Amino acid sequence: MNDTADLLLRLEKVEAERDALALRLAVLEDAGVERVPAALAHRLMAGEIPVRVWREYRGLSLHALAEQAGISPSMLSEIENGKKEGSVRTLAALARALRVDLDDLVSWS
Repeated sequence: MNDTADLLLRLEKVEAERDALALRLAVLEDAGVERVPAALAHRLMAGEIPVRVWREYRGLSLHALAEQAGISPSMLSEIENGKKEGSVRTLAALARALRVDLDDLVSWS
């Protein structure tokens, strides 16, 4: 093979790899994968109450989240302060309002 043909073959390979990477990136973006800041992950790993961490990350007040989830602000406050765990129904409503999976609100500490 001459140098020109070799160069063209290598160029085609690089372009194919670039196209494959672009496709993988598009698939990830379409899948709605949310990347969260390390600070949020550290707070969760440190054992903070997930509902509060996610609420603050989403920029919601306690009253706004309670309203969106259809629960009382006092109930949300008790959950955020660890006084109550919240029923599965309540946590599911909070998860929907926060746009997270129910599993994201379960404290593993």
